[in-house]
Amino acid sequence: MRIPISVLLALAVLSAIVMGAVFAAPYAHLYDMTPFESHIVDTIQRDGHRVGVMQRNDNSLHLGYTPIGPSWRAGPYALGADAQGRDVASRLLYGGRNSLMIASAAALLGLTLATFLSLWAGFAGGWVERIVSWIMTMLWAVPVYLFASCLSMTMLRDGLHLGPVTLTADNRLIPVCVIAAVYLPYAARLLTTRVRQLAHRDYVKIAASFGASPVKVVVREILPGLLLSLMTFFPLLMALCLLAESALSFLSLGVQAPDVSWGSMIRDGEGLIYTRPVIALLPGMMIMLTVLSLYILSESWTRALGRRDVI
Repeated sequence: MRIPISVLLALAVLSAIVMGAVFAAPYAHLYDMTPFESHIVDTIQRDGHRVGVMQRNDNSLHLGYTPIGPSWRAGPYALGADAQGRDVASRLLYGGRNSLMIASAAALLGLTLATFLSLWAGFAGGWVERIVSWIMTMLWAVPVYLFASCLSMTMLRDGLHLGPVTLTADNRLIPVCVIAAVYLPYAARLLTTRVRQLAHRDYVKIAASFGASPVKVVVREILPGLLLSLMTFFPLLMALCLLAESALSFLSLGVQAPDVSWGSMIRDGEGLIYTRPVIALLPGMMIMLTVLSLYILSESWTRALGRRDVI
């Protein structure tokens, strides 16, 4: 089977981004960078001269300071500094690690809950399916980012209490839970339709007619047929979760300082878009490339398996 060039490129780009996120800490340690602390009074060696990380603006009054620009060479401040004098390259790698971790965890949690609900509602039918469908329709009717913003503001103010466990506002599990809850109805409706289709297959009816319990029918007959749908939908849902995480962090409702994500980096670079655009443009490009790669992989996987057998 010939693999399309677009899929190979998507895999290469996604692998490079993931590897960069994995080696965020070694990179910062290699160049003695501390990307979560302010360095506005520090100086560095560049082109044989000692220069400040924050440089006085080149205007008639010389008012204000602008962070040092990128050198595009391996070393400290290769991509310049942000408004707090922090190394952009290190923060880009750390931000990618947080964004990818939150997006993948939210997609996994959302699909797990959606699978449980869809198996329960799709196989049981009757009033169970109607109640689950009604709840999912209610959540579906709420705009995605409005729902996410309301949940985030509530959890960031009061924390998240799960029995004896309490998550504080700076815990990364809070955006994971918020984003998973937001996209739960999207995944559940799709998977419930697929479970309903599988429940009417002959082999499922035969297993039930031979006296197999509903749990065994679901686990042994329906769940394996659902795995292909889950494998296909996961990259797509992860891309949506990444966009949601970036939007929440941009609005200060996701990853909290001093931690960083691609969305919060775009927010930090907003005020320097005319003087140091790389601070905001680079994380935006990373989001775009990651989402595009995930979409390509999901679409190619769907085509390879055949749409009739997946969705």
